Amino acid sequence: MRSLLRRVIRDGKQTAVLVTHSALDALVLADRVVVLTHGRVVEQGSTREVLGRPRSPFTARIAGLDLIPGVRTVGALRTDDGTVIAGRDGQPGGVDGSGRGAPGGGGEPAVAVFPPSAVAVFAEEPHGSPRNVLPVRLASIEPRGDVVRLRAAPREGGPGWLDGLAADVTPAAVADLGAEPGSLLWFAVKATEVEIHRAG
Repeated sequence: MRSLLRRVIRDGKQTAVLVTHSALDALVLADRVVVLTHGRVVEQGSTREVLGRPRSPFTARIAGLDLIPGVRTVGALRTDDGTVIAGRDGQPGGVDGSGRGAPGGGGEPAVAVFPPSAVAVFAEEPHGSPRNVLPVRLASIEPRGDVVRLRAAPREGGPGWLDGLAADVTPAAVADLGAEPGSLLWFAVKATEVEIHRAG
């Protein structure tokens, strides 16, 4: 099916609209994508841009990335509850395109995006180099080939944006952690692994 559709689209004689929940289908077949959530367009653009730099939690989930919403500050993102997520500026040329950043250090809606493979998981709060250390409750354990995806939920009273964050670890790491749904864990990610860019 993919090869037939690819031939129809690539010969330049036909335009096709494909509805899918598969990031792979979008990457292989589409030049442009439109992402709908609750019947509303939340993102659109080139396939590479939308899936590589998602601006909504739904798109990030499709692309297999973690996303935290907030507002941009100098070298970081601040969430609604005041948590500061350190990261790199993912906007080409700086926040405003000039290389200088936004006046006053930001304040515009932004997202912090990183892959689950960049997340380290600890049973006790880690100390040292990770700038971003998040207390979570383990919601689910999902085998995915040679890794295990640990899916987070907020601890009691914790911020809702933690819900669904993922970490990819080895089966041995899960055994060492003694992790099971309901376990209280810490997700840690280095600032160099986090890209911050505009939302919406």
